[in-house]
Amino acid sequence: MKKVLILASVASMIDQFNMPNIELLQSMGYSVDVACNFREGNTCSEEEIRTLLERLWQKRVGCYQIDFARDVTELARNVKALWQVEHLLQKNDYAFLHCHSPIGGVVGRIAGKLIGTRVIYTAHGFHFYKGAPVRNWLIYYPIEKLCSYCTDVLITINQEDYKIARERMKAKRVEYLPGVGVNLARFDREAADRDAVRKKLGIPEGMTWVLSVGELIERKNQEAFIRAVARTKGICLTIAGQGPLREHLLGLIDELGVTDRVRLLGFRTDISELCAGADIFALPSFQEGLSMALMEAMSSAKPVVCSQIRGNTDLIDQGRGGFFFDPDSVESMAASLNKIMNADLEAMGAYNRLKIRQFDLRTVLEREREIYSDISRME
Repeated sequence: MKKVLILASVASMIDQFNMPNIELLQSMGYSVDVACNFREGNTCSEEEIRTLLERLWQKRVGCYQIDFARDVTELARNVKALWQVEHLLQKNDYAFLHCHSPIGGVVGRIAGKLIGTRVIYTAHGFHFYKGAPVRNWLIYYPIEKLCSYCTDVLITINQEDYKIARERMKAKRVEYLPGVGVNLARFDREAADRDAVRKKLGIPEGMTWVLSVGELIERKNQEAFIRAVARTKGICLTIAGQGPLREHLLGLIDELGVTDRVRLLGFRTDISELCAGADIFALPSFQEGLSMALMEAMSSAKPVVCSQIRGNTDLIDQGRGGFFFDPDSVESMAASLNKIMNADLEAMGAYNRLKIRQFDLRTVLEREREIYSDISRME
């Protein structure tokens, strides 16, 4: 039986994005191994990592620890990771390698070139993009350009990245996929769920509930959005996610005097239920590839306010599914919140539910099946 390796810098990327890929490859007759850092850098808790390992074991997936550093500047650790991946490729003679995440993508492609293993790389969002800091272009663009020479198939998940890849990268083949796929069936909920979820969380009667989901880090831009909510009457905001900015954001919420209507929910496993109960979804990020949280909100027929950035513009149609704002402007965020509060939320949500069908997991997996079938035949 031919073997395939799925590689990512952290286990949370396997858990959140790659379980359907594993099942697809197995259905195609491949034996699948997974290599990543199970010990550090994950957005998953230790308990969730243990659950992931148990699920992989039940699926008879081989698991290998690779000591990736999350920071690209930690060269010594990532050189060690390169040696580990190279050794793994030599040992197991994989038909091909599918790598994810910037560091996993760099290490995997270099190792694949050294050993002669075919490589697919999924870019979940280039770090260089329109409006990105100059530093990102100076560091990440040349690295990605060089590694593209070692790439058999480069998969991009938003239109801006696809255009850059087609025009500037040197991969043998460049493909566009509509994200990693969202399981629409997961978000079919009865209307009765809405009231139950609101009651459970204690959302005040008569308030418009805005939900946001994301790691509590600077890139997700929650501080500015909390400031915008503080300026907008009639809104209760909840943010699902954990991260290093939690204490800072709690202090800000107290300072602004909005503890009665802005809450940090921590890590949640019931995002579909939260989406069912919320009135509006918000995504204020500075940078996204193609946000799974936003796709899940659209699957739940939620209207959206979000930053006007790459990826978000692939998903949301201004004025029909929601409203954009400038992520650098609290005033712009507050203006978008006021606009959507006066809009037909039900019609916007229905529009988003219809549009997200083109990003359905089944569509993505069918395209990936074709890519997996073709790679062994590539020259």
